[in-house]
Amino acid sequence: MAAGTLVSGVAQAAPEHKWKMVTTWPKNFPGLGTGANYLAELIGKLSNGRIEVKVYGAGELVGALEVFDAVSRGTAQLGHGASYYWKGKSSAAQFFAAVPFGLTAQEMNSWLYHGGGMELWEEVYAPFGLVPGAAGNTGVQMGGWFNKEINSVGDLEGLKMRIPGLGGEVLKRAGGTPVLLPGGEIFPSLQSGAIDATEWVGPYNDMAFGLHKAAKYYYYPGWHEPGTTLECMINKEALEALPEELQLIVRTAIRIANQDMLADFTAKNNQALEQLVNEQNVDLRRFPDDVLKKLRDLSDEVIAEEAAQDEITKKVFDSFVKFRDQAKKWHAVSEQAYLNARSL
Repeated sequence: MAAGTLVSGVAQAAPEHKWKMVTTWPKNFPGLGTGANYLAELIGKLSNGRIEVKVYGAGELVGALEVFDAVSRGTAQLGHGASYYWKGKSSAAQFFAAVPFGLTAQEMNSWLYHGGGMELWEEVYAPFGLVPGAAGNTGVQMGGWFNKEINSVGDLEGLKMRIPGLGGEVLKRAGGTPVLLPGGEIFPSLQSGAIDATEWVGPYNDMAFGLHKAAKYYYYPGWHEPGTTLECMINKEALEALPEELQLIVRTAIRIANQDMLADFTAKNNQALEQLVNEQNVDLRRFPDDVLKKLRDLSDEVIAEEAAQDEITKKVFDSFVKFRDQAKKWHAVSEQAYLNARSL
């Protein structure tokens, strides 16, 4: 990552706390895996070596989708992933990663830090002995890789697509079949035809996985993940066992890493996209308007139904929607208005 090399002129102390971080990402994977590495290094540097964090990629210590349980039971002190993977633990968890047609990266950070979102996230994770933190963001993602053209809503019927979280539920409502796969299993599944399509992140990450070698069409925009927040969950007992200043360092490092990852993706995505289109002959396409409109309508239905499942999910949903409506009004005369003007 751009800020991945940290230099200190001060001699570091011997580690007082040796922590493990398990991740849902392949070891050293660009953007996501390197984001976890950067966070671990940052904690070490800011603590002057008092906390040493060893990072384990998916499958090294626990499986990619076992991270939540591993940190909850104390097998590792930290876990790096995305909260929509844990909807089986709590439906509310999905709202802290990405909501179809929901908040952008800027809006997500605003909701979490200044709109009550982080307090709700902590409430959702508290029964599991976890303390959550926003540890990165991809920005608006791509719509995904497809081995068939999407010219109408009917083309989604029967589509087997790797897509997690609420986006997967929307696809299911549209007649498709959502499949949950960790990152390392996506390419062979797409190449073999086990799935017809996949979303992952965007050009920077997708090219690293070689997805352009397994699918012809690359669609945008990422309606399902408009600003995906990555997380670093902390084992609550481990955190509280630290002196107060080290607790603050861990939390501060997570917040710094959150901003750094978004900057990393923003800096590298377009360069990667140009390589995919100009050098790899990828067929870049925009989803038709009628498809996007149908997906948006279905998203509203799915999200409202998810919110009705239990009291805490309804509480998170109400907060999220209230903030989204407020952000839309402001951005209509600020960010969106400016971007429209810039494209004239």
